[in-house]
Amino acid sequence: MKKVVFLLIAGLMVFAPIAVALAEEAPQKIKDLAQNELAGYGTDPVIVKAAAGENAKGKTLDQIKQQDNTWQNTAGIVDFMKALMENECGQHLREIQGSKPYFAEIFVMDNQGANVAMTDKTSDYWQGDEAKFQKTFNDGAGTVFVDEVKFDESAQSYLVQVSVPVVDGGKAIGAITFGIDVDKVEQIHPATNNQK
Repeated sequence: MKKVVFLLIAGLMVFAPIAVALAEEAPQKIKDLAQNELAGYGTDPVIVKAAAGENAKGKTLDQIKQQDNTWQNTAGIVDFMKALMENECGQHLREIQGSKPYFAEIFVMDNQGANVAMTDKTSDYWQGDEAKFQKTFNDGAGTVFVDEVKFDESAQSYLVQVSVPVVDGGKAIGAITFGIDVDKVEQIHPATNNQK
């Protein structure tokens, strides 16, 4: 009996991580969407202007972290958060969000990962310590980053965050993150028989 239990546990230890990794990886159609459609928003003039304008303010990382602390300890949506939803870029992001049913949220970050504009309140103000910013900004080199699929309790749906660099003059000056509803992408871009 002990041998059977041991073999069962050993088998689970070997195969469980593989199953979990496969279950969480974003589908190929999301990766294609990221490269083909979403990456193009990185050169959108309204978004570039907003990121460049925020970078020009010269905020220190300490100032950003202090604002982040205030943000995380503030319930609801207050004036300094509304400002990021109602500025020119925030309004533009809402138009983009309304253009596709699979856009759950969109937010733009500056060159340090601080929020510049958003469609919905993010859980924090500073994304600079997270993969969505670090991998996308990539020290100014810029790259597209597709995170793992996660179940969002508030939306009651499976979402994946896709982040693309904001690019000006061939250099990343910030990043944009799109919260994508995986099921709604599936409805618009149904699976084909020639998937890899």
